[in-house]
Amino acid sequence: MSPQQEPLDCLVIGGGPAGLTAATYLARFHRRIVLADCGESRARYIPVSHNCPGFPFGVSGVDLLQRMREQAAHYAVEPVRVRIDGLERHAGGFVAHGGGASWRARTVLLASGIRDRLPDIAGLERGIADGVIRICAVCDGYEAGDERIAMLGPPASVIGHACFLRTFSRTVTAVLSEAGEVAAEDRERAARLGIGILAPADSIELVRDAASNIRACRFSWADSQREFDVVYPVLGADVKGHLASAIGAHRDDDGELIVDARMQTSVDGCYAAGDAVSAVNQIAVAVGHASIASIAIHNRLPRNVR
Repeated sequence: MSPQQEPLDCLVIGGGPAGLTAATYLARFHRRIVLADCGESRARYIPVSHNCPGFPFGVSGVDLLQRMREQAAHYAVEPVRVRIDGLERHAGGFVAHGGGASWRARTVLLASGIRDRLPDIAGLERGIADGVIRICAVCDGYEAGDERIAMLGPPASVIGHACFLRTFSRTVTAVLSEAGEVAAEDRERAARLGIGILAPADSIELVRDAASNIRACRFSWADSQREFDVVYPVLGADVKGHLASAIGAHRDDDGELIVDARMQTSVDGCYAAGDAVSAVNQIAVAVGHASIASIAIHNRLPRNVR
């Protein structure tokens, strides 16, 4: 679509749970939309989620995304596989560019998410698939119950995360991801809960069983080694917020988008949903964001009476 043609009602950027939910809502509102998806939803990393509503026996991130695409397709939503690399304000809305094409839209919904900072470990993605490297303790701390858990993170924040995991396991160890002092009060908290604190490792490697499945993660120091059944890296994440910045949308100190009660950013007509918004990074939260934003977008647009 060229910028000179009739504008879309909404351009949804991001094809994860938030973007797919928004696209489904807006299509059911009979709105003209495009869903731009570059295929990098972090939900694809989920081996099995047991806290996603409606799936009592769990669902993988890949399967969940496929189901949500099928649901959107039922309302004629076909994601456009493209990375949107430019967004501008335009008279009456916005113009987005990507893959050699352009789209003009009255509103935009940013659902591009975040990118986790992950440790440099050979075979990392396989480790995630096999459940040895885990991304979200809220999602799957229950599944790691009473396993040997390592929390890998910086001195300033790793203890808080390790304490959270004591809900699920008696054996939790904080491994520093970088040199630095752990605050005295954090050391006291860790000691009260029986959480060990280890210095940054010289190397980290995944350990395979006889069938080549990854069974553990080994941390090595000059004079010792430790193996853990599960490792949770808490190294932070980067919001994919360059498009929001390009149009002047306000972000908080962590780079997350600031929105109002209707999920609108500080830029009129630009909405946001999912992990890019300052909130708990959960599928259920992203879906809720998207439903609120979609209703708000529909209600602000000119009536499309039948």
